[in-house]
Amino acid sequence: MERLIEQMLKFGIVGVIAFAIDYGAMVLFVELLGMNPVLAAGISFCISVTFNYFASMRYVFTHRADLSRQAEFAIFIVLSVIGLGINEALMWAGVDLLGVSYLIVKLFATAVVMGWNFFSRKKWLDAPEGGYELDPDVAREVAEDIDEAVRDL
Repeated sequence: MERLIEQMLKFGIVGVIAFAIDYGAMVLFVELLGMNPVLAAGISFCISVTFNYFASMRYVFTHRADLSRQAEFAIFIVLSVIGLGINEALMWAGVDLLGVSYLIVKLFATAVVMGWNFFSRKKWLDAPEGGYELDPDVAREVAEDIDEAVRDL
């Protein structure tokens, strides 16, 4: 439980920084460049995901030994694309359908996507606490292979 709380705190810190990047870029695109808020939110989200990958996998989650870095990144991207879909659907519904300010809708969308991100990444990217259990039959086979290799030396 202690590890989970520590992870959530670290995730929160990374999330605040990623949110600042996301929100700041979105406002910049809308206010200075005149971009459509929904499009701006999608682009800013992608920028923040890049930061989030490196920070999350460095400071929040433990690399799984059964995943290559390429597979890890691919899973991270798939989970992020799902998060982007949630973000865009909420932005569209709030801004275009309900007429709520994009600034307020983005706060709500961010909270929803943050929950999705933590729990999906925890499930599919984080190494289990205490490492992996090795099947006794597999452990015996590995030990036999090592013994045989040593005898052959």
